[in-house]
Amino acid sequence: MNWKNVDQVREDLVKQDYLSTDSIDLAIYLSSKLNKPLLIEGPPGVGKTEIAKCLANIADVDLIRLQCYEGLGAEHAIYEWNYQSQLLALRLMESQDNSIEEKESHIFSDKYLLKRPLLQSISSSKSSVLLIDELDRADEEFESYLLEILSDWQISVPELGTIKAKTIPTVIITSNRTRDLSEALRRRCIYIWIDYPEFEKELAILQTKMPNINKELAEQICLFMKELRQLQLKKSPSISETLDWAFALSELHFDHLEKQIVEDTLGIVLKDWQDLRESQDSLSELLDRVGVVQKLPS
Repeated sequence: MNWKNVDQVREDLVKQDYLSTDSIDLAIYLSSKLNKPLLIEGPPGVGKTEIAKCLANIADVDLIRLQCYEGLGAEHAIYEWNYQSQLLALRLMESQDNSIEEKESHIFSDKYLLKRPLLQSISSSKSSVLLIDELDRADEEFESYLLEILSDWQISVPELGTIKAKTIPTVIITSNRTRDLSEALRRRCIYIWIDYPEFEKELAILQTKMPNINKELAEQICLFMKELRQLQLKKSPSISETLDWAFALSELHFDHLEKQIVEDTLGIVLKDWQDLRESQDSLSELLDRVGVVQKLPS
C-alpha cells in the first residue's frame, strides 16, 4: 500500500463502498507505514473482515484467509507434509541406490510441502493481504505460532530450517473478544475497536449498499435496529443483518415497517429463540419509539 496520506485511504475505501471513520482510516494508514499488523476488535458483523477484503481489492492482490477455531494447529495454519506423496516417492526410490540422507533430502523438499495460509502469505513472491479471522476462537497456545511471524517475518520448519519472507503481507487480525488476546501479540499490532454504528452511519451504509431503497423504510429499519440493540440479547443484530432485512423487505415491496411484517421477519434479524422471545415481549414498545404502525390497515 503506497498511500501518501490518510485522505487517500478514505478515498480508496469509499470506492469500495466501505464507510469508515477517521480512526479506522488513520489506523490503516499507520499499519501500512509501520509494517505492523492491524488488530481489529468489536462485536460480530460490524465490518472487521470487510476491511481485509477491501484492502485486497484496493491493492489488487490475493486475500489469504485463515479462519481460526478451537484446536487450530500448525498443520492447518502453517504447513504440513504431503505424506501420501512422500511414501510414494520412497517406494519409487527403493530400487535406487540412494543413501538415507539423499532420500530424506528428497522427500523433505519444497515439492512435498503443503503451504497453509501463514506460510503461503510470506513465501509468495507477490504481495498479499493475510486475514487472521476471529483469532480469539483459537487456543492461547496458537498465538505463540504467530509471534515469530509477526516479529521477524519468518517461519521455522524443522526439516527445512528457517523460511524468511519473500514479501511482507498486509496483516489483518480480527477478534470478537470471546477471550482476551495476549499482551505479546497486542504489542506487535496497531489496534482499533469497531462498535455497532450510530443511526446516521448505519443509514448511510444501508443507502450506499442499496441506493434504490425507500427512504422511509431505510430510516425505520435503522431506528428499529438501534432500539433492538438496547435489549439484553444473546447476540445483537449486526450490520449484515440490517442489510439482509432491508433487502428482504424491499423484495417484498414494502415502503415502511408494519408490526405484522416485523413479527414475521424477525428471524432474519435475530438468530436465537431467546432473543426472539425477548424482542417480541418488547415489540410494541420498540415500534412505538420508531413510529411504526401497530396494525395492518383494513
